[in-house]
Amino acid sequence: MEKVQRLKRELAYTGTVLRVYRDTVQVPGCPPEAWDFIAHDGAAAVVAVREDGKILMVRQYRNALDRFTLELPAGKVDAPEEPKVLCAKRELEEETGYRSENLELLITVNTTVAFCNELIEIYLARNLEKTQQHLDADEQIEVEAYTLEELCGMIFRQELRDAKTVAGILAYQAWLAQAGKPES
Repeated sequence: MEKVQRLKRELAYTGTVLRVYRDTVQVPGCPPEAWDFIAHDGAAAVVAVREDGKILMVRQYRNALDRFTLELPAGKVDAPEEPKVLCAKRELEEETGYRSENLELLITVNTTVAFCNELIEIYLARNLEKTQQHLDADEQIEVEAYTLEELCGMIFRQELRDAKTVAGILAYQAWLAQAGKPES
């Protein structure tokens, strides 16, 4: 394949969680074109498994979809250099009211590679300790718990479509199979 070259990158917009750039890109054999690029500092998500095997999920409003969605607890890093495992621990407690000192990296995903560099590390949390939620003033989050079987059913019925959630649940299912553990 011939080399594609970025000729220029200009900041077009800075928001609260991302930066939007207009890139000028040269594809061999074509005139330079404008491409959009969204820069994101990264995030972490957690597959939090209670002792009874149920997985904690959060239901919250998502403006982009104009509806409430069911997702893994997750959030953006506070700063680009923040270790994502620390972000995962913080978001788990803030959103669900549970804490775990035992987080294990399950999978890393880039959510939308065509135009965004967002990278999410998804962790497995076990040995959960009940604390309390620490929601932001504008957050309305309900915590729910489901079996892995229920969540996989929701994925394949296309009721769960959030990329990090689908990746995290299926990665946990594979982790269980690899570890030779029965599904909960």
